[in-house]
Amino acid sequence: MKRPVQVVLLVLSGLGLLQASLFTDMFLRYVKPGMRPLLIVSGVVLLTLGLAEAWSAYRTARRDEGHPPPRVAWLLFLPALSLLCYAPPALGSYTAAREAPRVAEPRDAGDEDFEPLPAASPVPITLGDFTRRVRLDRTRAIKERTVRMTGFVTPADEGDGWYLTRLMLNCCAADAQSVKVRVHGAVAPKADTWVMVTGTWHPGGTLGTNSAEVALDVSEVKKVQRPSNSYMDALPLD
Repeated sequence: MKRPVQVVLLVLSGLGLLQASLFTDMFLRYVKPGMRPLLIVSGVVLLTLGLAEAWSAYRTARRDEGHPPPRVAWLLFLPALSLLCYAPPALGSYTAAREAPRVAEPRDAGDEDFEPLPAASPVPITLGDFTRRVRLDRTRAIKERTVRMTGFVTPADEGDGWYLTRLMLNCCAADAQSVKVRVHGAVAPKADTWVMVTGTWHPGGTLGTNSAEVALDVSEVKKVQRPSNSYMDALPLD
């Protein structure tokens, strides 16, 4: 690849990383917050290498005697340009509909692992905590309690209702896992719409066991703004 092409590619890649990680929160669409320092360092290194290569080419003014770059090499510009001009959106319902939901894991210590639910009503709760209480809490503390959760809408392929969903990352968007709560009693908003729902556990199976349906009879659905970090199973947004 000729030196001018190398310079442009390095500079664009560095600027793209810095644009996504230093000047905006765009990087949260693809990786966890803890990756930010590494992305900033990588962007600085790439930009520095590009500028150093440009300065070297200017000082030496030597012709590049290499072969012209293969056509496929130009595809390397696409990722860099996408970060600067049009970054791909965060994962959403398309991914969640094709991803098996995270399974509630048994607790070894027993029922005492569950903290008492707050006396306030509705109870703010995460989708993961709701799932665990429905299937693992033998005290059935969640029964008939009004809860409130936030997530995005994923259409259901079959049956009644739709899914309130969250996606979580271990490292990056490539290893995303979903947690879903089926919603009954309300018309599904548009896919990927972020909503806050209020309701009670939808009876199905035996509460406190794996046969219990992770579902909600909803009394209220309210549209909310997408959080800056959407890859967290966080408490409801105000």
